[in-house]
Amino acid sequence: NIDAASQVAHAISTNRANMEMDFYTAIDDLQPEEETGAGMMGTVEFNSSCFYRYSSVDIPQLLKNLENHSDLAVNTIEAFVKSSIAAIPTGKQNSMAAHNPPSLVLAVFRESGQPLSLANAFSKPVSIFGTEDKELVSESIRRLDSYMGELVKMYGKDGIAFIGACALGDIKCDGIKSIGGEQFETVEQLVSSLRGALNDSVAHAP
Repeated sequence: NIDAASQVAHAISTNRANMEMDFYTAIDDLQPEEETGAGMMGTVEFNSSCFYRYSSVDIPQLLKNLENHSDLAVNTIEAFVKSSIAAIPTGKQNSMAAHNPPSLVLAVFRESGQPLSLANAFSKPVSIFGTEDKELVSESIRRLDSYMGELVKMYGKDGIAFIGACALGDIKCDGIKSIGGEQFETVEQLVSSLRGALNDSVAHAP
């Protein structure tokens, strides 16, 4: 028996999600002339939300599973991070075409201590109702950034070896910077810096 070294949470919406109904009909191109009407009709439920996705890797467990091959562990973590960023659900893509990459990527490497989910940042849903100068994605990023800064200030930085973020556009992650984190311009720079921190710790561990 092998225990999994990763934990993946269900994605949650940062805003209040309202279900919409998409009514559709299908035409039978080979329908006999004496028959009329659609070949099929129905409805599909969908919604448009900003989602927070969270996952973690238990590095000691991963090393155990890989028989302490530290270089392989670092390669695995890098691949896991890249795959998490690129992961887009495939369901209903032909009718929804939801090819939306993340607008914020946040990576935290802890040498010790408990991982921190930021789901509670959205215990009160983000709302931009009645505002014209705000939009849902950037407000969700600001909420998460602020919560991350407050959480680390409350519990301390012991065990945290790396905090890095990459945000779309000109959004500044001031909360993450206030706790010693670094904001990168590209995802490639973020992943490269994370790998460097992993190499300094995991790959050289006894």
